[in-house]
Amino acid sequence: MPLIILDRDGVINEDSDDYIKSPEEWRPIPGSLDAIARLHRAGWRVVVATNQAGVARGLFDLDTLMRIHEKMNRAVRETGGLIDAVFFCPHGPDDNCACRKPKPGLLNDIARRLRIDLKGVPAIGDSLRDLQAAREAGAQPLLVKTGKGSQTLTHPELDADIPVFSDLASAVDAILTPDAG
Repeated sequence: MPLIILDRDGVINEDSDDYIKSPEEWRPIPGSLDAIARLHRAGWRVVVATNQAGVARGLFDLDTLMRIHEKMNRAVRETGGLIDAVFFCPHGPDDNCACRKPKPGLLNDIARRLRIDLKGVPAIGDSLRDLQAAREAGAQPLLVKTGKGSQTLTHPELDADIPVFSDLASAVDAILTPDAG
């Protein structure tokens, strides 16, 4: 069963510079839930890997984060999809942890727990740190222009060989029908 790793904010749901601090603030990006459902129907395992510094900053607690993820999971299930697992880093940028992207710890944890080599596994993100973590973990980074993706396109450290898609739905189109392009 193939695996795909998705960032959350800016890939699945609308992002906010003020953080997504409650289930009420969580809103899916148009087409993202259907894209996850299509992956599920095609036999893919969908895993989310997300930095959640709002926990470390005291903007919301772990219980609230779990309720946000439950809303996301419920919305995906209602569309006929399934998120197999959500991995998150609750640390802030100054905590010097191994799991906060751009470090690969979160993705390495996914590989260890699922007993899988991430070589060639698509990892879709909207920020440079998502792409750097994917590459460092051996996964295949893919950039979407939603969320912070359009800004990321102009970043001087962005590797030119990273595939770019308008959104999660178009990335999933390319993954599920690789000969269509």
